[in-house]
Amino acid sequence: MTRFTIRTACLAAGLGLAALALPASAEVVEQEDHSFVTRDEAIVASTPKQVWLALISPARWWNSAHTWSGEAANLRLKPQAGGCFCETIPEVDEPRRFTLEGSVEHMRVIQAYPERALVMRGALGPLQPEPVTGVLTIAISEVDQGTRIVWEYNVGGFMRFETEVIARAVDGVMSEQLAGLAGILGPVDPAEIDTEAEAEAEAEAAPVADPGGKAMIEPEAVIDEAPQEGGEPSPSVDEAFGDFIEDGK
Repeated sequence: MTRFTIRTACLAAGLGLAALALPASAEVVEQEDHSFVTRDEAIVASTPKQVWLALISPARWWNSAHTWSGEAANLRLKPQAGGCFCETIPEVDEPRRFTLEGSVEHMRVIQAYPERALVMRGALGPLQPEPVTGVLTIAISEVDQGTRIVWEYNVGGFMRFETEVIARAVDGVMSEQLAGLAGILGPVDPAEIDTEAEAEAEAEAAPVADPGGKAMIEPEAVIDEAPQEGGEPSPSVDEAFGDFIEDGK
């Protein structure tokens, strides 16, 4: 086995504990050479505002095991375009050892749409040393049971990993982080979710408009939905943002 095969295998093996508290759904939805997409979803008994405020405070729910400093308390996220999802590496002041404070950039915010969507770009964890990037899109929408959180990480570029192995490993970590977020917001038991009613509600939903009459981004349309039996797939990301792109916004 190569060094990277061993490394990814160990990473995947270390995700066993995460399976104890996975979101309602979690999977690798697409996979090709040097690219993959993971998609995770959870419904929580909280309002979109409560979800947003928790989401932008990763120190409250991110697993410390997946930080460089070993402490989630060192994480911070500035929810503005260009804002950093960063981590402070504390200075060490011990006998015969002294270091200055360091830092890590995990991701950079592309879009912060309060209570609707957070989009960030960056290579997380073991992907950071590779010439690869990823876009994490987190969509928030209100449902009967509370709020749905859809969490999609789209990764592409050359990387010295076996794609199938690293995709499963990354999905496990992403699922674990979403589970941590859902855990402080009150996860809804999947058995209590009326999927048929949810599908009907989505089909009947009218486009959202702001007081000025301009169309607003539907959070559900930010992430591609899988085609439902007997129905049409939801708009793609390009379709969802088409008007904004054409208008130069």
